[in-house]
Amino acid sequence: MIRGGPKLLASFVTKEQNLIMSVLKIQDLHVSVANTPILKGVNLEIKKGEIHALMGPNGSGKSTLAYSLVGHPKYEITSGKVEIDGVDVLELDANERARLGMFLAFQYPVTIPGVKVADFLRHAVSNVRNPDRKEGENLMPMRDFRKELRDRMTELGMDVDFAKRYLNDGFSGGEKKRMEILQLAMLQPKFAFLDETDSGLDSDAVRVVSEGLHKLAGPEVGVLIITHHKRLLEVNPPNFTHVMLAGRIVETGDASLAQELHANGYAAIRERHPEAAAEEQAEEEAVVVSS
Repeated sequence: MIRGGPKLLASFVTKEQNLIMSVLKIQDLHVSVANTPILKGVNLEIKKGEIHALMGPNGSGKSTLAYSLVGHPKYEITSGKVEIDGVDVLELDANERARLGMFLAFQYPVTIPGVKVADFLRHAVSNVRNPDRKEGENLMPMRDFRKELRDRMTELGMDVDFAKRYLNDGFSGGEKKRMEILQLAMLQPKFAFLDETDSGLDSDAVRVVSEGLHKLAGPEVGVLIITHHKRLLEVNPPNFTHVMLAGRIVETGDASLAQELHANGYAAIRERHPEAAAEEQAEEEAVVVSS
């Protein structure tokens, strides 16, 4: 059902990237986890410059979609297609998908003791911008990297000493999520998926993350925001809001649909899509029985 229907800093992109209008196309995507079907025919198209919100009850498949897109080995693609500008994404390893321009901000970022933020980012940026490089060779020049990193951190309101710390080691929840936004700023992907980046944060941290994303979203990146909360979408109003139920996108609208869901929950969605609601109920009952 269709119900009707910003600002990457110029220094973040190359002249060549500005000339390309990339499109991510997801067609009839089916995904299983441990032989249990989770996604059951997802169709979605995201263009650079668009903000999409993906909403739905817990267990509806939102995070599964994000992890499947970036190539997490736990998620088995059983059928369907995912393409960026005609390139078959599903044929690529996770690192190749990142180099193609895909980025996932995790709900629960991983801690890597002993690896400094600056070292991690320098290697990641070098790999994305020079995908043919061999490990240990052709790293981004240190002077250029330091300047760009300082500029990005300043724009995001981050203390430059942050870069000297070990990756997410001892970070607060808010610091971990700001680290995800800093990665987004440095890696400059074509498509960014944010998996409940605002989850578990206090109001100040949500504000920082929301405003950080607002500085980065714009004509050179397509954004998919997975969220249950209002703040991130208030600061970054979506061009399209999609509702997922029982592993399918059942409804698409504009920012007003997200506002409706925040105000009233999913009861009206279930009433408008009784077959999907019945399937959702059956899945919940099966989980209870098996447990």
